[in-house]
This record gives sequence, C-alpha cells and structure tokens, in this order.
Amino acid sequence: MSIDFLVTSLIIVVTPGTGVLYTLAAGLSRGTRASVVAAFGCTLGIVPHLAAAIMGLAALLHTSALAFQTLKYLGVVYLLYMAWNTLREQGALRVEQEIGSRSAMKVIVSGILVNILNPKLTIFFFAFLPQFLSADAPDASLRMVELSAVFMLLTFVVFVGYGIFAAAIRNHVIARPRALAWMRRVFAGAFVALGARLAFTDR
Repeated sequence: MSIDFLVTSLIIVVTPGTGVLYTLAAGLSRGTRASVVAAFGCTLGIVPHLAAAIMGLAALLHTSALAFQTLKYLGVVYLLYMAWNTLREQGALRVEQEIGSRSAMKVIVSGILVNILNPKLTIFFFAFLPQFLSADAPDASLRMVELSAVFMLLTFVVFVGYGIFAAAIRNHVIARPRALAWMRRVFAGAFVALGARLAFTDR
C-alpha cells in the first residue's frame, strides 16, 4: 500500500460532498449514533461504484449517454427531494432524541442512495484505482479490491469524524430554534447546489 494512495485517498474523502453533508446533518439532528449509521450508509453506497470500476462497467457509463444521463438525473432528483424534506423538517435535519432501528434503516438507505445515484463516482474510481497498479500485475483485480477496501475504511473513519463533530455541537444548535431554522435552509441550499452541480456534469 503506497503512501501516495493513502494521501490521495484521504484528500478525496475529506473534501466535502454529498456524503459528508448528509453525515453532518445526521449528527446535528439525531446525535452520534445516527452520524455513525449515516457514515456506514454512505460507505455502503460506494460499493456498487467500486464494483463497477473493478468489473469495467464504468466503460458503459462513459460510452452510453443514456445510461449516464439516467443515473445522473435520478441523483439530481434525489438531492432535490432531500433538500425539500430538510426544509419540511422531515429529512436529514429532522430532530429526534433517539434513533430506533426503523429510523436507523432509513438513515442507512438514504446514505446509500446519496452516493449510489452519482454516476461520476464509478467513472472516478475507474480512472483513479488503476493509477496505483502495475501494468503487468498478475493479480490486478485482487489489488483493486484491496485498494477499494482501504478507500472505504478511510471513508467510514473520516465521515464518522465529521459526524461526531456535528453531534458534539448538536445541543447548541437545537436549543436555538432560529439557528436550527437557518441550519435547515443552509443544508437544503447545499443539497440543491450539489444537485445543480451534478446536473451540469458531463462524462
């Protein structure tokens, strides 16, 4: 495992995106446990993209405009849906004192969908992982699986860190209704901005 891979992966994971935003929202609204659950869901959402990259399915998204556009706009619609639910106090920033098993499953599913509906991730991993493989490596697929596992572990650890930070300031936020209202608007706006960015991305 090269230092270059670890450093590059860490930079990619730390950079805020939809997964980070969702994990922060979970920590702010529902506490530490929910943020860990959200981080787990977002990490699971990476699996299909890594699997697609390993199996070469990213080539389909890269060459098929219809497949890419379909998945992309599903992702846009879901981000807009999350923004709307956040404003309605039913989504990512719905304040709950405790998170039960049913709520946990909803958090996991939402976290998975946040990442799985972004076709750029598949193409990104298709271009990213081979950079750290030898051209003549006999076990290239196995190495890609190993690199993918490390990337997912880094994702989970970093996202949990974001979530724990959000949970730590949770009481200060929810104790102030005006601050919570503004926080909802900020997160809803961020989801809309991320959706708009995804809508205007090309293969």
